[in-house]
Parts: sequence; C-alpha cells; structure tokens
Amino acid sequence: MTVVNTAQSEAWNGYEGRHWATNDGRYDAMNGGFNEFVLRLITPADRVLDIGCGNGQLTRLAARAGRSATGVDLSGPMLATARLRASDVPGAEFVQGDAQVHPFDAGAYDIAISRFGVMFFADPVAAFGNVRRALAPGGRLAFLCMTALQGTDLGTVFDAMAEYLPWPTGADGTGPTAFADPERTESVLTAAGFTDFACTRVAADQVWGSDVADAAEFIADWGPVRYHMGLAGPDNAAKARQALVEVLARFAAPGAVTLRGQAWLVQANA
Repeated sequence: MTVVNTAQSEAWNGYEGRHWATNDGRYDAMNGGFNEFVLRLITPADRVLDIGCGNGQLTRLAARAGRSATGVDLSGPMLATARLRASDVPGAEFVQGDAQVHPFDAGAYDIAISRFGVMFFADPVAAFGNVRRALAPGGRLAFLCMTALQGTDLGTVFDAMAEYLPWPTGADGTGPTAFADPERTESVLTAAGFTDFACTRVAADQVWGSDVADAAEFIADWGPVRYHMGLAGPDNAAKARQALVEVLARFAAPGAVTLRGQAWLVQANA
C-alpha cells in the first residue's frame, strides 16, 4: 500500500482507528441518519466507490442499492470490522489504501460517495483528481462533509469546554471542517476536473449516548477530544469533563442524548 498521508495513516491505524472499529455501532448511530442523502443518488446499475469507508455501513447499503460497492480506507482496524459486517452482503468489497494515490482502475466506477471520509487528504486536489480518473464517463461524485460548527449543537458542546481546552476540530478549513466553506470545496473540485458543483445543507439527528454519563464518556474518548484533554492536563481535563456533562444534559431525553447534526451534501460530475 502506497501512503502519502502518513499522519492520517498513523492515526487511523492507531488509537483513532481502533476506537472507531470497536465502537462501530455507536458511530453508525451518530452518523447513520445522513446515509439517505447519498443512497437516494445511487441507481441499481451503479458501481459505487465509497471513499474513507471506515467500518463500512454506507458501503454495505450502497452495495444493496447499486450493482456493487467498493470501500477504500487507510484504517486496517476499521476495514477488519467492515469485512466482518459485510460477510453476507454480495457485491461489497473493501480495499486498504490511500485514495489520494491508490491505483484505481480507470473508469471502474459510476459514482464515488463518502460519509465524512474526504476531509483529511494531504493534497485534496490530487486526491479528487485520482477519484475522478476512477469514474467512468458521466460519473458522479456525492459526499457528506461537516459544515462550520459554530451555532450548531456540536458547536455548543465544544463551546462549553472551550475555557479548559481548545476546540478539538481545530479551525474551520482544517481537519474535520476542511470543507466547511462551500467556495473552497468548489475550487478544489474544479481544480481536480469536476464540473456542475452543487452544495446543499442537510441535517439529521445524531445519538451520542444512552444517557448523559454514557454520552460524556464516549465524547471524552473520541480521538480529537481525548488528545486535547491530554494536552490540557489533569485539572483542566476534569473541568472540561464536568462542563461536558452539564451541557449534554440540555440534549438528554429518556433513552438517548441526541444532537441535531449539520452537514453539506456536495455533488459534482466527472
């Protein structure tokens, strides 16, 4: 496997990837509400490429919605989970690789999709150019990415901890919010050779835990939050955890702590 995105490879084959792999059901509960926005764009004849497929829930659903689906990801731990979960799904397969440089067969797919898996490329123009070459003439691109988080429910949670540790997602335009600005996203895709750019805000409920204590523990163990709590030191980390518990109480109902998630649905043509 050729990898140019070495920092992300280390993360997704280390703690981050292991946490997602062993908590796949929880992450799917968090993000699965967004699946429908991509799945409705797949036709029964489509050969699907799922970029940054992670534990493979969207890949499995895409394989059932289309002719076949290939998930590609850097993470060995998550791909192991993905293959296990897809053992009874004909047409679903998984490949470990860096989508920026992976040698996809030219024209092998009709649509490339992603659920929050495209925001971490070392060179996004090169990465999307490589994905475009994997698409057949008339191929399409459809992916979900984070919006800016200020003013969202998740932003409210991060604001509550901000006195004690930095926002774990970093500044907009980087990391998870790399494509928070639609104008930047359009410029990247245009430079990569895509046309007919469209960007639509979508929303879905995201379940973070069964109760406040459960949700707070899960969020505190989520890679970016865990990392910044380590940097903040024990005292600030404890205060951040308390602030987290207090703010999550605002989103609690019997049986679930639910935040209303926001995303961009980005579409373009090859």
